[in-house]
Amino acid sequence: MNNFLEVLVILKRTKQFMNSNKYKYEKRYFRPLMTPENVYVFKFGKEELNNRLIIKYSHTWTGRIKIHEIDLRMHKQQHPRIFKHESELIKYLKKHVDTTDKASTKRNSVDSKKVTTK
Repeated sequence: MNNFLEVLVILKRTKQFMNSNKYKYEKRYFRPLMTPENVYVFKFGKEELNNRLIIKYSHTWTGRIKIHEIDLRMHKQQHPRIFKHESELIKYLKKHVDTTDKASTKRNSVDSKKVTTK
């Protein structure tokens, strides 16, 4: 039960951002055996869940959650972008969502023109 509450707290603003931009997401919690860190995997995407956030965190002696790093892997890339804070991640996602939305609308308009000319 305690792990479930932790998962709800982590990346609350990121989840709100995903919901407001109509992204689908799935979350999983892992507790590796050999390291003291906990791992939270957050898969997201518009149609497919092909992007991942890997959050490595631990607990302080007072019980608070301390995030060590946030790895963002877009479109199954091998080398992740690493963020220390959630605010940096949201800034990057806002910038990236704007550019991908513009690119997808361009592609859709080109595809629709091709269909209408046939």
